Amino acid sequence: MTDGNLVGTIDVAELMFYAFVLFFIALVFYLRREDRREGYPLEDELTGRVESTGGPLHTAEPKTFRLPHDKGSVVAPLPRTEGREPVDIPAERTFRAGGAPVVPTGDPLADGIGPAAWAERSRWPDLDAEGHPRIIPMGTDSGITVAKQDADPRGMIVKGADGEVAGTVSDIWVDRAEHIIRYLEVATTAGPKVLAPMPMSIVKGRKGEVHIDALNADQFAGAPQLETPGQITRYEEERVSAYFGGGYLYATPERQEAVI
Repeated sequence: MTDGNLVGTIDVAELMFYAFVLFFIALVFYLRREDRREGYPLEDELTGRVESTGGPLHTAEPKTFRLPHDKGSVVAPLPRTEGREPVDIPAERTFRAGGAPVVPTGDPLADGIGPAAWAERSRWPDLDAEGHPRIIPMGTDSGITVAKQDADPRGMIVKGADGEVAGTVSDIWVDRAEHIIRYLEVATTAGPKVLAPMPMSIVKGRKGEVHIDALNADQFAGAPQLETPGQITRYEEERVSAYFGGGYLYATPERQEAVI
């Protein structure tokens, strides 16, 4: 009669348990190395001293990622001497302590402070599986239309958080891969055309108006401009979203105050 033991009191179930524990430790070890490809090493907020400078859990081996559509390659993590130039943030701390809030000293919407901050994304458009720009103006593709049961915002006036007219919707920028509206192109009353994120826009009625309460009307003209007409890069998407998103805190002085 067999009792399942392999050697002494060690049986198959015990060996499987040990194997699982070793696998789990190795998995944690691997994941903690991989998640340090971007955003590390950390720095002390007050002194700038680099933390977590090395060790098996703090250093991932460089890996080369080949980008599709002949966009080259990216190596991560970068050497510690690259991409670490000091950044002059136009803001000052309310008091000297780690985690202390900062107060903008310039234009926070343009300077990228707090919710208006952006990431340095690639300077080419987001591409579909065939290598074509995903986000385009609807006016450049006759095969894309607004569903008949929905309101077409083109031609509608756009009002800001202050209720004033910021401009008129001149075109719609659509995502051809996802079949959704990403941006509204607004011809501002000040002159320049800007893109406003669709998730921050409310279309009222079929022949109504568009409300975007992220900014006041006179702030729309300051939104980031596109370098190439009819094309928006990933970096420009970051800038546009950051500008409008930051307005929910910085558009008016009252928004920066406590609710209670």
